[in-house]
Amino acid sequence: MRGDKIEEPLLYYEVHGTRRPYLLLVHGILSSRVQWMPNLEALTAFCRPVIVELLGHGRSPAPDDPECYTPDRYVLEFESIREKLGVDRWFVCGQSLGASLTLRYGLNHPEHIIAQIFTNSRSALAENLPEERMKKVAKRLEEGGRKVLEEFPLHPSQNRHLNFKIKEALIDDLNLINFQGLSHNLQYLVPRCSVRKMIHENQVPTLLVVGKFDKQFAPLVSFAEKTIPNLEILVYDGGHAVNIDAAEQFNGAVQDFMSLFLGGRNG
Repeated sequence: MRGDKIEEPLLYYEVHGTRRPYLLLVHGILSSRVQWMPNLEALTAFCRPVIVELLGHGRSPAPDDPECYTPDRYVLEFESIREKLGVDRWFVCGQSLGASLTLRYGLNHPEHIIAQIFTNSRSALAENLPEERMKKVAKRLEEGGRKVLEEFPLHPSQNRHLNFKIKEALIDDLNLINFQGLSHNLQYLVPRCSVRKMIHENQVPTLLVVGKFDKQFAPLVSFAEKTIPNLEILVYDGGHAVNIDAAEQFNGAVQDFMSLFLGGRNG
C-alpha cells in the first residue's frame, strides 16, 4: 500500500499554534485528543501540534470497511494530512498504540519526517497479539458494551497515575467511542501493529520518553536500546501515559530534542 494515496483523510485532526514546524501527535487505544491536554500550551510555544484521533475514537468516524483500520492505511491517513497542510517534512510523536503507527510511518516514509518521539508502547515493540485472541476480545466488547469497556486495563479509570482532571476528561471522551470502530481496531490493527521485526531499519532520529512505573514496558526498553538505530532514551517518573504524568519534563524533552534539528531551542 506504500504507493497508494487517499485524497481526503478520514481521521479527525486539529492544528494548534501558529509557529512552524508541525508536530503530529497520535494517541493510543481508549484515548482521544485529551491525551495531549497537559502538553499543548508548552508545545505551541515552539511548534504546531497536529492532534489526530484514531478511528472510532473521539471525533473520528468509524467506517465499515476493515481495510481502513490496517496499520498501512493509518500511515496513508497521516500522509494525507501532511499533504493537506502543505508541508514536506514534519515531526511525529506517538503514545502507546499510536506509537506503533508513527514508528511504522517513519519506516515507510523517512523522507517526510525530520525526527520522531514516542513513549511507552508495547504495541510497537512486543510481538503482535494473536488475531484469534483479539477477535474474542472484540466479540466480548460488542456483546457487553460499556460494562466490558470499563474492565479494559487501559481504561482511564484504572490508571492510578493519571491527573484527576485529565482522567475525567478522558472518561468523558469515552462516551464518544464507536463500538464498531473500536472492535475493528482490535481485530484489524492490534494484531498487525508491531514494528518489532523491522524497527532495526529505522533511519529517523528518534527519542523514546519512558515512564518508569509502567512495569510491563520495562523489558522492552533494553530491546529498544539495542535494536533501534539513531535512538535517545529519557526516563521520567511516570506510568504508561508519561506525557501526562511527567508533563513538564516531557514538554521540555520534546522541545530540546526538536531544537537539535531547528537550529535553536525556540525553533
